[in-house]
Amino acid sequence: MGFNILIVDDSKVTRIMIKRTLKLTGIPVGSLHEAENGQVALEEMKTNKIDLVLADINMPVMDGMAMIAQMKADPELASVPVIVISTEGSSTRIEELRSKGVAGYVRKPFTPEDVRDTLRQVVGDWDDEARDRSA
Repeated sequence: MGFNILIVDDSKVTRIMIKRTLKLTGIPVGSLHEAENGQVALEEMKTNKIDLVLADINMPVMDGMAMIAQMKADPELASVPVIVISTEGSSTRIEELRSKGVAGYVRKPFTPEDVRDTLRQVVGDWDDEARDRSA
């Protein structure tokens, strides 16, 4: 049984790149969902069980920061880990994200190893996780 992952980015090309990268990391995926902004992402999370969110910060309609704030304010979504994948990489911004409850950060452009390492920091060894989920 794999992780249900939501990819939130206004760029369709970036969402495709993240999906391909996830395959390269070897993380077991149950289902993949996509959203082009934070508002659509919140709707996806209300209708689908999501185990992990990979989100950009800068998006139209609702940006990643507003989405994360709404997630943390919602008891049903507050525990869903969020990994930010963004071009913004200042230490001040990363510290701000962490203070808002972001579990991990990957800077664009990224390598499959960057994503894999951050995923492992956030969800642990997915071989163990997959065993735990099937027990």
